[in-house]
Amino acid sequence: MSLVVAKFGGTSVANAERVMSVAKRLVERKRAGDQVVAVVSAMGKTTDELIELADSVNPNPPAREMDILLSTGEMVSMSILAMAIESLGEHALSLNGRQVGIVTDSTHGRASIREVRADRIREALSEDRIVIVAGFQGIDASGDLTTLGRGGSDTTAVAIASGIKADICEIYTDVDGVFTADPRIVPHAQKIDEISYEEMLEMAATGAGVLQKRCVEFARNFGVVVHCRSSFTDEPGTIVKELDSHMEKAIVSGVTHDLSEAKFTIRDVPDSVGVAAELFNAMATANLAVDMIIQNVADNGHADISFTTPKSDLDKSRAVVAKVVEDLGAREFIVDEDVAKVSIIGAGMKVNSGVAAKMFSALADAGINISMISTSDIRTSVVIPADKAIEAVLCLHTAFGLDGESVFQETQLSAEELADKAKKGR
Repeated sequence: MSLVVAKFGGTSVANAERVMSVAKRLVERKRAGDQVVAVVSAMGKTTDELIELADSVNPNPPAREMDILLSTGEMVSMSILAMAIESLGEHALSLNGRQVGIVTDSTHGRASIREVRADRIREALSEDRIVIVAGFQGIDASGDLTTLGRGGSDTTAVAIASGIKADICEIYTDVDGVFTADPRIVPHAQKIDEISYEEMLEMAATGAGVLQKRCVEFARNFGVVVHCRSSFTDEPGTIVKELDSHMEKAIVSGVTHDLSEAKFTIRDVPDSVGVAAELFNAMATANLAVDMIIQNVADNGHADISFTTPKSDLDKSRAVVAKVVEDLGAREFIVDEDVAKVSIIGAGMKVNSGVAAKMFSALADAGINISMISTSDIRTSVVIPADKAIEAVLCLHTAFGLDGESVFQETQLSAEELADKAKKGR
């Protein structure tokens, strides 16, 4: 007997037919002898529709009220799935974030989990029930509903798996697992059978949308084994866990791309102590994320500073940077929204030299110009023009020997579709 937490995303429960399919999968697991807890996202595009509804009555709604509104999407999913399970002859119990005891901080829209009490989950399991939990939500110390941000249901699932000491946390999605690149643009991308927490963290942070970074961080911190797999087949997916440090590792495990960031460049910043601190303290105070940073060599007492930040916060970032530029007496700032971050990730990079040089040579041979570079022990990232993203991923995937023999069957994304994704920041 295994204790399993299984998370199903919005596409997995998008309609009644898919809800019944999930219900049958859960019932089969229970009848095979497992104890089962399911975590569900809102059905299909429900969250987007709720956001659109809120915007139609108030373009700047209170964050607390948005959390209350958005939390309803997952509650619809959990109750419908519980009904479906009951129709198949098994007992189910649906629980929202408050009932489960998922305690968070009070940052509405981006709350962080502080504690998972899970007493009602344990009680329901002891009563031989399948437990269905609404993902993406919790309560703060005041008893107010909070939401965890996009992808928060993954984090909910891993947190619950940790809280009840589950044997495995299965994340069901509309893809077969984690691939060496996005198979929609790299048809010869290969599914990765096992990957380390640190590699998955880097892939999640640099554009791989299969698992959220916060989910992987939680799994690593609490030793939760994650199995990322498809909702539509019984084939094994990708296991994310702590791998044996003595095992030989591939130099590069994957190539990722991210179209969700914009590049800011501030021109003629005074070259004096504390300037960078003033800029990035202002960004931090406004709760604005900053990714890659570069400062050029000072010339005549001035320098340029460039950094990337999410397009989703573009208006807020513009306002903050405009104020800093004025306070510092810098000449101007420029925003480039048509950029892409492309990265190579692999634990084998720690002990193999020349990986970055090979990456830069491959991009140069393809005529792709690099405007920013950042590195870690197992990652090298570059910022390039957005319209070169597909070409860059393809050439790097080939250069590092990641191409497989099989061809992914789903329709590949065109350059125009990728450009459209870039404009939307997705």
